[in-house]
Amino acid sequence: MESNTNASKEELIETIEFLKEENSKTVDELMEKLRSIEGEQLKTNISNRQLEGKIKELKGEINSFKKTPLILATVTEVFDNKQVGIQGAVGHEFLVNYPGSIDKELLQPGARVALNQKNLGVVNVFPAKKDADITAMEIEEKPDVTYEDIGGLDHQIVEIKETVELPITNPEIFEEIGIDPPKGILLYGPPGTGKTLLAKAVANKTNATFIKIVASEFVNKFLGEGARYVRQVFDLAKEKSPAIIFIDEIDAIGTERTASSEGADREVQRTLMQLLAELDGFDSRGDVGIVAATNRPDILDEALLRPGRFDRAIQVPNPNKESREKILEIHTKRMKLDDNIDFENISEITEGLSGADLKAVCTEAGMFAIRAERKKVISKDFLDAIDKIMTNIRIT
Repeated sequence: MESNTNASKEELIETIEFLKEENSKTVDELMEKLRSIEGEQLKTNISNRQLEGKIKELKGEINSFKKTPLILATVTEVFDNKQVGIQGAVGHEFLVNYPGSIDKELLQPGARVALNQKNLGVVNVFPAKKDADITAMEIEEKPDVTYEDIGGLDHQIVEIKETVELPITNPEIFEEIGIDPPKGILLYGPPGTGKTLLAKAVANKTNATFIKIVASEFVNKFLGEGARYVRQVFDLAKEKSPAIIFIDEIDAIGTERTASSEGADREVQRTLMQLLAELDGFDSRGDVGIVAATNRPDILDEALLRPGRFDRAIQVPNPNKESREKILEIHTKRMKLDDNIDFENISEITEGLSGADLKAVCTEAGMFAIRAERKKVISKDFLDAIDKIMTNIRIT
């Protein structure tokens, strides 16, 4: 009887342990399901918040579309009694009020303002408009060209240092002597002789922004646009000072004026007159240097070359034999060359080539070496390159 009782107890204990184990598994499964549900709920809450933010954003955009549009105008004159003169897109001028919350210092002639449609009151002020052509012109904060990258133009480098570099880096020296530094410098000579390189090198030396524009870009089919471009270029240079303005092919707008009555000629003359006016009103001791370049100095208007505008004209000719050798050494200093290459001989047979042509010779010589699957450039590569470049020059 006692053995039966013990067996029943053991069975009961086993049953209890089994139920505990099963309950434990069930609890674990339920907890796992609960965590999964909580995770899904968290994701749903995050998604709902994102959707609520998007709804608010879209409602804000809808409300902005419902607002009455403002009128954009340009300030022409500022008065003392919280009034400004403005000019709209159609050319009409108005005298309008502005609130005390707007800083008067921002309301300068040329600034753009947003106006209320009902009373034309000033609502907001924006910076003066820059033309897309001006902002898209070639601008380098600091060119990487140095004087060491220019071969055979030692005399020209000295002159451009005196004319452009010194007034920016050491204006006091002119005050001590009691003279005004030259306002502008004109570089003239055949294409590819290093005129742009000279301007970039002086910008590098003075840590100046280099602003390059081709003069033909000033000529616009719309009346008065060319003159406006000129003003904006000088304003941009003052804004980014110290700066070097480099006007390439200045003969496009600087040719001698005639009595022609054609609209295009009159527009070119207006642009030239605006350039002359900017040069006349330009402070030679400022942080902006002006360099122009041309291949045709003989056709320039005399007004450009008179003292007080482009004071100094520097000829940049095709390089002589010694200069050609220096230029070749500069353009090949990173190239792997055969030891038998004689630059003195190469410079003798490249007479008449410009600095740009010599750079092309070095590039073509490297291409001939690559084509022949060689790791070094040999003399034959240079001879073949010279023949190719000279042939192209004769064709053109």
